[in-house]
Amino acid sequence: MLNFELYNPTNLVFGKGQMEKLGSLVPAGAKILLAYGGGSIFKNGIHEQVINNLKGHEIVEFAGIEANPHFETLMKAVAIVKEQKIDFILAVGGGSVIDGVKFISGAVNYKGDPIEILQKRILIKENAIPFGTVLTLPATGSEMNSGAVVTIEATKEKLAFGGSALFPKFSICDPSVIQSLPKRQLQNGVVDAYTHVMEQYLTYPHEGHLQDRIAEGILHTLIEVGPKVVEEPANYELASNFMWSCTMALNGLIQKGVPSDWATHMIGHEVTAMYGIDHARTLAVIAPSLYTVMFETKKGKLAQYGKRIFNLEGTDDEIAKEAINKTVEFFHIMGMDTKLSDYTKEYSNTADFIVSRFDERGWKGLGEKQNITLDKVKAIVEMSY
Repeated sequence: MLNFELYNPTNLVFGKGQMEKLGSLVPAGAKILLAYGGGSIFKNGIHEQVINNLKGHEIVEFAGIEANPHFETLMKAVAIVKEQKIDFILAVGGGSVIDGVKFISGAVNYKGDPIEILQKRILIKENAIPFGTVLTLPATGSEMNSGAVVTIEATKEKLAFGGSALFPKFSICDPSVIQSLPKRQLQNGVVDAYTHVMEQYLTYPHEGHLQDRIAEGILHTLIEVGPKVVEEPANYELASNFMWSCTMALNGLIQKGVPSDWATHMIGHEVTAMYGIDHARTLAVIAPSLYTVMFETKKGKLAQYGKRIFNLEGTDDEIAKEAINKTVEFFHIMGMDTKLSDYTKEYSNTADFIVSRFDERGWKGLGEKQNITLDKVKAIVEMSY
């Protein structure tokens, strides 16, 4: 097993009615920036609950954080935090709102140009504005990790960043909130979480046996509850297992001591930035092609995955190939199209554009063995057409 450090200071407050604890979780006397996206938190009553539980606090509201949060939008919030002398930020929303707040938190006291946090992947280790979250859409695990992704709209780049100062102080996670979500968002959440696990699991056989078993447990749970929760979001048993699986998929636990990939995400981010396709749906497009192009590298783990998750039998080659097919089948069950041509007809230069972007950034080798070279990226994207 690889050496690792495990640090996760987020106080996760999970279950029904936990919003009532919000007032005691926010620091006494804090001046709060309440950050959210569109109007859904007004329709489902979350906004009213938040305000009622923050009586006695001065609140400044900031709305309009996009589904793929824009650097340009977030910099407006940074200016407000500085002007209003905000002490604490509360993100109310899904992963995009929480990611946006992580950027705001780190950018306020950053000494240089905040765009460097994205372009140079600056680690934010200190001087961040403290923040908490009220999760309204399970998917990204951002409520219990220190990573985030933000889009620079001007250049159509979707870039990741993070740092130890960007863990939420607390996250309130009430599974009952999902009952008002559209099916598409629930489908996205399941597939996003599933792919998060796969990025940390589907590499090569190693000695992290417990990490594998925990990862497989999350995959099994998502396969079991995913299709059902889309149809029955008011079922608390389904909702709670779905929400906890999304958090566990990316709170850092299953990544410790083992290799990880993340190339599917890096390529998928570019597709989202180019075409505005939902993040989870770009993952469903890219992942099967990546597993196929990198088959020899990933064959051992694909075979393990096929045996343990889908109970497949045969030679390792046969099982590994069928495991990819079973993954595509699950994505289809979850309402995902798995070809880029299903989303846009303007895809012919996609591979060349992404390869050029990666080359400019110096991303010459991705994946767990850094062997997803630019020619492999091109092949993966073209296979995804």
